[in-house]
Amino acid sequence: MPTINKANRQVCDVDIRDVSTMKPVLFFETANTTTQSISADAVYAMSKGSRKIAFSNPMTGTATIEAQVYPFEFYSLMTDGVIESTASYPVRELIKCTEAGILAIPEDAIAGTVFAFCKGSFGNDEISGTYSENRFTASNASDIAVGEEYEVGYIASKSSGVKKISFNNSRLPKSYYISMNTVEKDENDILTPYKIILYKAQPQRSFELSQSSEGDPASLTMTFDLLSDKDNNFIDMIEIEE
Repeated sequence: MPTINKANRQVCDVDIRDVSTMKPVLFFETANTTTQSISADAVYAMSKGSRKIAFSNPMTGTATIEAQVYPFEFYSLMTDGVIESTASYPVRELIKCTEAGILAIPEDAIAGTVFAFCKGSFGNDEISGTYSENRFTASNASDIAVGEEYEVGYIASKSSGVKKISFNNSRLPKSYYISMNTVEKDENDILTPYKIILYKAQPQRSFELSQSSEGDPASLTMTFDLLSDKDNNFIDMIEIEE
């Protein structure tokens, strides 16, 4: 079969699976750049200042996925892969008084975290009072007037409608079996599917997030360290001829 020259200008779609079970975790097809970097250095026995005998060190490598459009689940790869359905976070909202001296507080507010302020004075002009059973009661009833709005700050505890990914030192990233799928075009403009198999990829825990109102949309780069699997597989490159 004659050799046909080919070229690539197509970012990979990424099929990510649990390395221990091969269960699909995420199919990611919105990356802007995917890379694979492999190195294998050597050490040498020297004789009179010249290299005489080479000893090869094991291969090492990294792979990256850079994207500006990605699902929330993408972040979970950098921790233990668990997405929780409960979360707590701060809330600031305007609440209108319908009963003199009292503000009705949403049921998800955590007791001990509810504070009320005059409108426009959040964090400064605090209204003295107590919180119990979803009601904030002013110490001086005249401080909260019917029909007026007040700024309320509290910590909400949600058990539905939220997804949470936790980053901490007790949650370590899993290893993944990853297929990076692209196509190559030959000199006759025929496209050939092409796969790069990463047998055991461990996400690095270092990453950077940025949010800005100017310039390009935020970009996230995830880097994987490439390891050998239990059968000593490292990386395969597969061209699909059919």
